[in-house]
Amino acid sequence: MASPLAISPLRTRLALKASRLFSQDAFVCRRCLHQQAKTNIRFTSTKRSPFLDAFKQPRQLRHQSSATVPTTQSTSSPLGALSQRISQAAATHTKQSASRSSFPDVSSKSVAYFLLASATSVFGIVVFGGLTRLTESGLSITEWRPVTGSLPPRDEAAWEEEFARYKLSPEFRMLDSRMVLEDFKQIYWMEWTHRLWGRVVGITFLVPTLYFIVRKRVSRGMAGKLLGICGLIGFQGGLGWWMVKSGLKDDLFDKGQHPRVSQYRLAAHLGTAFIAYLAMVWNGLGILREHRLVSNPAEGSKLLQQLQRPELRPFKRTIAALSILTFVTAMSGALVAGLDAGLIYNDFPWMGQGLLPPKREMLDPFYSHVSDQKDLVWRNMLENPVLVQLDHRILATSTFTAIIALWAYSRFNTRVRATLPKQASKGMLGVVHLVSLQVVLGISTLWYLVPTPLAAAHQAGALALLTGVALLASRVRVSKRSLMLVQRALEQQAKTKGAGTVQKHWTPVAR
Repeated sequence: MASPLAISPLRTRLALKASRLFSQDAFVCRRCLHQQAKTNIRFTSTKRSPFLDAFKQPRQLRHQSSATVPTTQSTSSPLGALSQRISQAAATHTKQSASRSSFPDVSSKSVAYFLLASATSVFGIVVFGGLTRLTESGLSITEWRPVTGSLPPRDEAAWEEEFARYKLSPEFRMLDSRMVLEDFKQIYWMEWTHRLWGRVVGITFLVPTLYFIVRKRVSRGMAGKLLGICGLIGFQGGLGWWMVKSGLKDDLFDKGQHPRVSQYRLAAHLGTAFIAYLAMVWNGLGILREHRLVSNPAEGSKLLQQLQRPELRPFKRTIAALSILTFVTAMSGALVAGLDAGLIYNDFPWMGQGLLPPKREMLDPFYSHVSDQKDLVWRNMLENPVLVQLDHRILATSTFTAIIALWAYSRFNTRVRATLPKQASKGMLGVVHLVSLQVVLGISTLWYLVPTPLAAAHQAGALALLTGVALLASRVRVSKRSLMLVQRALEQQAKTKGAGTVQKHWTPVAR
């Protein structure tokens, strides 16, 4: 039986009625309709509307199997199918307009690559900062000029003026009094490059961050995190000058003083750089992981369920504690560097005649600042080079032992080994390799009296080890946000499959 829409007069009346309801430009005129009585109606309007979008699909469908779709449904007739398409097109337009004015659920992959690239730059400046300290170049520039300081001296007179400022510093008068202009230029370029690199890191992070936020390429939460990292970078620059100022104070001219920066400020400066670096790495890895989970929500759901099993709870908690222990060990290394504590007791594992130095050297009353010596212990732990080096040895040994023990637990505990994902197992093995390399670098640096290449490699190894621990933690982490995104992706996938199943029961009829 022919469809009712195949009758030309009825089709004409329906089209005219629809044109009055929706758009006057959606249909051709009455004369053209009579001339094209045996042909399909054409739409000449270019205006975008949900109704016109619905007509982009085939306009006449037929039912393949009456047993599959009941005849009582609204989609069992061509008009019902057309109405459904109009509703879907309107919903699509509404959703698209809303998405253009709001932040996405998952940040773009380009944001993740930007974060990881920025982290690479921060890694480089941390290593270069260590070289600046090891070559004693950090106090060569005695002024803080954030804008004009970006330009180095351009003629001999400017170099002489800069050198004259350095001659007034405690470091020159007490250590480098025989330095000439050519020697000064070498340490000046080291410090100038370090400062310029810091400015580049700040600018190259701030500008893309604003772009991603304005263009809404990041989620709302990630936008706040990026702005927080920007603030941390600016704070890091201020800490750098605050650290340098501690090495330019006049009280360093006093007898018994050594012209160097405060070990506390050095640790704060290095620790802030580590935190900024880890924030970039952690969020970059998090975005990439969210994309992997959402791209295949079924597999992502299985992975998250696997990571939530009770067998892995001790393993995940230990990784969190291990992250803190590794960071504290690195900061104790900053105290060692600030006090030049690596230049004493250059043997391992011995310190003098035994594993521990003499007690009178560990708790020296010289470092107490009060008469009753209530601060004797903690001041020696933070200011006495002997005890500071011992603390670093203990923390480093504890970190190495904890990592090896955690690897053995994940390797030889059958329940954990069977439950732990393959990527997490590889990450654990990578951390073992990194900590082993770091131990070798640390002992070698001590044995050879802190040579510059080994000391710089040891500092880079500390940051690499923290990176490995962060990567391992990201692979076993199960956040509420990840669960929500995967659940939402599964629901969307189910809706898409359901809509596809309904459409399979209808096929377009060629006219």
